[in-house]
Amino acid sequence: MSNLNNPQLQTTQNIKNYLHEALNNIPDFNNCALLDYPSYSNIGDHLIWLGSVLYIFQHRKAKIDYVSSIGNGFSESDFLNRSKGGPIFLNGGGNFGDIWPAFQIFREKIIEQYRDRSIVILPQTIYYSSEEALEKSAQVLNKHPDLTIFVRDDRSFAIAQQAFFKCKVYKAPDMAFQMVDLPKTNINSSHSNQTLYLCRKDAEMNKKFKPKNIPVENLDVDDWISFNWMGKIPKGWIYVPGLVRLIREGWQRGLKTPQEWGSRQAWQWLHPDSSVFNQVHRPELHRKSWGYMHSGIYQLQNYNLVMTNRLHVHILCLILNIPHILLPGSYYKIPAFYDTWTSQIPFCHLIENVNEIPDAIKRLTFQ
Repeated sequence: MSNLNNPQLQTTQNIKNYLHEALNNIPDFNNCALLDYPSYSNIGDHLIWLGSVLYIFQHRKAKIDYVSSIGNGFSESDFLNRSKGGPIFLNGGGNFGDIWPAFQIFREKIIEQYRDRSIVILPQTIYYSSEEALEKSAQVLNKHPDLTIFVRDDRSFAIAQQAFFKCKVYKAPDMAFQMVDLPKTNINSSHSNQTLYLCRKDAEMNKKFKPKNIPVENLDVDDWISFNWMGKIPKGWIYVPGLVRLIREGWQRGLKTPQEWGSRQAWQWLHPDSSVFNQVHRPELHRKSWGYMHSGIYQLQNYNLVMTNRLHVHILCLILNIPHILLPGSYYKIPAFYDTWTSQIPFCHLIENVNEIPDAIKRLTFQ
């Protein structure tokens, strides 16, 4: 499905409806496992995770009796003790392929090891730089008797249909769209007159769009604010119980006023959807992701205009109705997703060259 001239993809609610329609291809289930928790600080992956949890628990009315991250976060004994049957869900995102190999290695290990369980890969972008790597993955996936793959763009869909021909393949938007109509709470943030360029600088960055090349004055350049937080106590520090948490909850998260602190606490504990996490295995993980979502909302709502090369900044801006400019990354993930789902939404423009940015800003400013 291409988004071109499709009137049914002109709002985020339309896109969420397509998500549900696609996921209806998963047969009914009462219990499940959900794997690949993002045990790192990329807010976008936490949005995907939250969308998956809320979809399974609220929309499908099913119990998630085991969750884990990849690698050592997964315990086979705990999984066998806790998981009461039903599908194994492998969380969605942009790590299907060989650009982030650790995730694909874990994914294929689970698929090889649990051929007696139905396995569902939630919406992913597929990208292989090596045809040989794609063929090796296909050998593993095509041997599973009940594997369903959801992909989140037309190009990934074509790859999956050809390579994973023994699997059930469907197209669906990103799981973060599950949160389109999430009840809003008052997240107080002060507006800046600057334009935010929320810029990723890792393997997926298109170097043509380095901040120094952007022809915009008054540009505030940053990445997800969560990347500025301390993940662990540095060497040489004296360990004080709770110290890292206090640092995160204090100046590191920018909670400089009582209003900001109160907003976070209300989001964490009083939001009507936050009670879901007490009913899912390892509630502390989901509450951590929920806190990441608050930080992402707070960061973006400080600006009237955003520019980004991160897909989930795009998606969160759509959910928050923030005008923004979308820039391509190092491969087709962003333009393929935009062309498939979001190009009809009027307050976002995908541009291909830096010299298009000033005109795009004018169109969004005077819209």
